Amino acid sequence: MKTATAPQNWRRLAIASAVVAVLAALAYVFTQAGPLAPVAVTVAKVRAANVQPSIFGIGTVEARTVWSVGPTSTGRVLQVLVDVGDVVRAGQVIAEMDPVDYNDRLRALEAAVQRARSAQIAARAQWDEAQARRQLAALTARRNEDLAAQAFISNSALEARRTELQQADAAVAAARANLDISGQEIARVQADHAGALQQRAVLRMLAPAQAVVSSRDAEPGSTVAGGQPVLRLIDPRSLWVRMRVDQGRSEGLAVGLPAHVVLRSRPGVTLPAHVARVELVADSVTEERIAQVVLDGATDGARLSAVGELAEVTLALPATATTPVVANASVQHRQGKTGVWRMDGNRPHFVPVRLGKASLDGVVQVLEGLQEGDTVVVHSQALLSEGERVRVKATLVPDRDAR
Repeated sequence: MKTATAPQNWRRLAIASAVVAVLAALAYVFTQAGPLAPVAVTVAKVRAANVQPSIFGIGTVEARTVWSVGPTSTGRVLQVLVDVGDVVRAGQVIAEMDPVDYNDRLRALEAAVQRARSAQIAARAQWDEAQARRQLAALTARRNEDLAAQAFISNSALEARRTELQQADAAVAAARANLDISGQEIARVQADHAGALQQRAVLRMLAPAQAVVSSRDAEPGSTVAGGQPVLRLIDPRSLWVRMRVDQGRSEGLAVGLPAHVVLRSRPGVTLPAHVARVELVADSVTEERIAQVVLDGATDGARLSAVGELAEVTLALPATATTPVVANASVQHRQGKTGVWRMDGNRPHFVPVRLGKASLDGVVQVLEGLQEGDTVVVHSQALLSEGERVRVKATLVPDRDAR
């Protein structure tokens, strides 16, 4: 039997050492970086603070007061005196329809008024003449009655005088009727003339209030129907945002809440505003509630040009009382329960919690289940299980500079 030489012993020792090193490396990989490695997590302390809840929504900039100015009857546009963006004052003529034959009709009605007044003068003269004739006939009849009583004239002559008096009375009544008819005729033609003036005035479209022209829908020479707008005006002081909020996130929505509005065209500018109206009926199709948010302060040209533009609206709700708070990212749902992974020593333990208000910066109230100073898992590299081995890290994002 041969004994092993020294070189052979050294070779065997080297192989054994290499095998042990490989096994140790594999064990390290499996326990530290492989399937058996602890899960990397980030943690944070539960702190006591108040939460500033907010409501976020998307809306459209609209004008609360809008006027559509147009003719009441079909006609042709004669002239449009303003353009989009012009500021108009109340009562200013902004457009006019072609009067066609209205001017001729007005002149004819004015002539009819003068003719009716002349006819009234003639009727009054006839009435005065009839009254004078009646007075003369009455005086003659009284004298003839005295003469007949003294037998100086015959009865037939007396009856003739009485008949003349009756005729004079009838003439007075007829003259009075003609005078009344002439007055009624004057009233009729004056009413026709006033109506024609109103119709002529309607052809001249006036600004109902101080406003800004937002749309010019017809040009001179075009024909528009009655009720069709020629110009649209908006009140620059009545701009608001028609905001839509998910019904599930609309708790606390009320009139008077302060708001911040950011227009899509001006992402770096925050405009102050407040809730002026909350619609009574929600949208059952989109499951949203609707609120009107009024922009505060002076209205500049940039705001006016934003009518119809989308805007982001943030409503500030009253701050809550001081309670334990955690990051929203630490809240998990497990087996139908809402809770967080609380660190008990070096092991995570799932604790059900009852949450309260949340803010837009990712902080949520904890009403039950945690106390100030508890340590909870914020982020984890993989799904956690009860009592699992974890490794606490400052961040789960790899350091690019280290690579």
